[in-house]
Amino acid sequence: MITALLTGFGIGLLVALQVGPIFLLCARTSARFGFRSGAAIGMGAATIDLGYAVLGALGASLLLTAEPLRLALGLVGAAVLVWLGLRTLHDAFRVRLGGESDVEVVAPWAAYRTSLLATASNPLTILTWAAVFSGAAVSDVAGDPARAAAFVVGTALGSLVLHLALAGIMSAVGARLGGTALRVIDVVSGTGLVLFGGILATRTLQSTSSP
Repeated sequence: MITALLTGFGIGLLVALQVGPIFLLCARTSARFGFRSGAAIGMGAATIDLGYAVLGALGASLLLTAEPLRLALGLVGAAVLVWLGLRTLHDAFRVRLGGESDVEVVAPWAAYRTSLLATASNPLTILTWAAVFSGAAVSDVAGDPARAAAFVVGTALGSLVLHLALAGIMSAVGARLGGTALRVIDVVSGTGLVLFGGILATRTLQSTSSP
């Protein structure tokens, strides 16, 4: 069971390490608003990763074989990412340094809700977790219920640890940056989120139009 937990932890760490929309969101939030808000982004990501890993293990990915459902979920997810990206870009081009409200600065619960929405915005990742879980089951890392549970929990812990580390680093860096540098972070993050939204929409349309 320990092997399954550690294997899941490693996979969760590696998946979270990929520079994707949540990585950018966590980095930007931490630099702007500090560790607590950045850590809340990480907790939201880990929560959804855990849920999707469980769904993947239970075989919920079979639901996504229904083309209308896959198309709808993919396009909704793309829209959410584009919306988050445009909102971040809007923030970058208005005077914010020192002008944030208390709610914006000290709002880990709001950051957690945003992270849940952003991470859940790509339900097609259930397919990824299903593939990971299938490989783990075949290799006997998660071959029985106890090891399967340990593996799934490990993936969430790996995701959480990576995002907490990222939040710590970026909050320390952000505290030393001026307004211009923080706006650059906003522009990079916002542009990245919009691009990831576009990629998700394109892949969704391509996958549903394939014979």
